[in-house]
Amino acid sequence: MATIKPFRGVRYNPEKISDLSAVISQPYDRVRHGLQDKYYDLSPYNVVRIIKGKEQPGDGETDNVYTRARDYYQSWLQEGILTREEVPALYVLHQTFTLPDGSTRTRHGLIAALELVRFDEGIVLPHERTLSGPKVDRLNLMRATAVNFGHIFMLYPGDRINELLGAAIEEPALSLSKGQPGFELRELFEHDVTQRFWAVTDPQVIQAVVEEMAPRRNLIIADGHHRYETALNYRDEMRAKYPDAPPDAGFNYRMVTLVSMEDPGLVILPTHRLVHSYRRMSGGEALERAKEYFEVVPVADRSVLEVALTEAGPSHPRFGFYDGAYAVLALRDPGALERILPDRVPDWRLLDVAVLHELFIERVLGIDKAAVERKENIEYLRDPQMGYDGVDRGEAEFLLVMNPTRMEQVRACTAAGEKMPQKSTDFYPKVISGLVMMPINCGPLNPPS
Repeated sequence: MATIKPFRGVRYNPEKISDLSAVISQPYDRVRHGLQDKYYDLSPYNVVRIIKGKEQPGDGETDNVYTRARDYYQSWLQEGILTREEVPALYVLHQTFTLPDGSTRTRHGLIAALELVRFDEGIVLPHERTLSGPKVDRLNLMRATAVNFGHIFMLYPGDRINELLGAAIEEPALSLSKGQPGFELRELFEHDVTQRFWAVTDPQVIQAVVEEMAPRRNLIIADGHHRYETALNYRDEMRAKYPDAPPDAGFNYRMVTLVSMEDPGLVILPTHRLVHSYRRMSGGEALERAKEYFEVVPVADRSVLEVALTEAGPSHPRFGFYDGAYAVLALRDPGALERILPDRVPDWRLLDVAVLHELFIERVLGIDKAAVERKENIEYLRDPQMGYDGVDRGEAEFLLVMNPTRMEQVRACTAAGEKMPQKSTDFYPKVISGLVMMPINCGPLNPPS
């Protein structure tokens, strides 16, 4: 069963922080391309100083990004910049955004403490492969601080929980001020997303939500695989260190944001691949070799390429190619991957990212899995414009333009026990860090106030 609990969250104190938008941030793995400096400049209390602090000359075992994260957190608590909820709460996050077609959607999230379980128990399921580097980094941060700062974005079947929570929150969300349960704000990076947030403390509502979630299984990790696996590792370390800790010890839980698989605001964006530092062959040579597996169709410009991508069928994946000129590559024979990887399930073999990596990146370009994992020649981009600009400036050789993975593909692969290639999905928008934090020490999850 999926066991969730309310928790006494730690939040920024509105009496000390008048503008919450200055202290929140994107998840740590999105803080790149100069965004770290921008967050630092917003406020001396921005959460990025904790979740992805700056390295400094002379960093060592006793003074580093993790010890500084611990010191920031503890000093902000002592100064009253951060304050802990007096009673356990569930938290509601609504994120409203506009899609490229002009339509507006709202994604409804529930933030709770989820009891950690192994993947083989069938309650929580991964859908992507993970890399070791980020897990080491997150584990070091947890060891130093004993706090969850970022979220794991998780999908659950059914949608009745939103109905139960609807009666406990006020619409529209209130301005941020002392004593008010909800607020609305915008974030620096995804500035077109309106974030609305409430703390739900009504015991009856909380109990109804906990009971509604309890029988569910097959919760899918949408974002945060590294963080979940790190939480399991941390839990096991803490159990060995504190064998007499209570069953409800904080380290047995992980802060998660739960979203219904049926939520109309559930959106997946594509993740494009920028190939750089690659000298084995030219774009023309790559396209010629690609004809073994793909129909290669040169197109006039970017707009034609993008229209062609939307015409892809489920059994014939395609992607765009740019090296100064444009082309669309469509899989010629859906059986190609079946012959190469007969042990993979059909749904996995027809993923755009599987076709791209197995056939084009590995067999055409000759970049093997180990090099991909080390990111030797590949950068992952949400915004393709950065890739087009990189090629035009001579900083990269090719841009591979992707279609988004469909939610039904995520479900099918996860149900079959297949992990999708890394960076197969980009759920939009991200669940921001800094709205609420969850202590996870060896004591009870919810100690008396």
